[in-house]
Amino acid sequence: MDFTNTLQVSQLIVNNLTEGAFVHKMQGQLLKSQGFEKLGQKYIDHYTEEMEWVEKYTDRMLDLGCVPQVKLNKECKLIEDAKAYIEEDLRIQREGVESLYKMMPTLSCDPTTYDLTKAYLADEEEDLYWSEEQLDLIEKIGYQNWLLKQM
Repeated sequence: MDFTNTLQVSQLIVNNLTEGAFVHKMQGQLLKSQGFEKLGQKYIDHYTEEMEWVEKYTDRMLDLGCVPQVKLNKECKLIEDAKAYIEEDLRIQREGVESLYKMMPTLSCDPTTYDLTKAYLADEEEDLYWSEEQLDLIEKIGYQNWLLKQM
């Protein structure tokens, strides 16, 4: 059986997700240092969750006899304004979810990785909806009131 597509998709997810997870961890620490304990912890917890997905994809690649390559070289700046960060994270999430949808057909020959990616996609959609809800909440109650809820 040819797992070339599986390995390419898995490698792409591992690298992109590792980068994104690390940014979430650092952003969470920044937000906590600004006094937004709940919001900061949300992103730190998100880091942990994303790294669990990295482990699952890494395990799958190893099961298929492939040693993953670590390719992390993108510079990312932390964003001090919480709302601006959520807006940027939402933009990235939308692009990521769209990419995952496009990848799904290429995994149809590998039900194991297909199911893994389907579960990961559902998790990413949930994160996307959370970000949208936060921005909607900011519009409804005002930014300052929302920030108070994040302390």
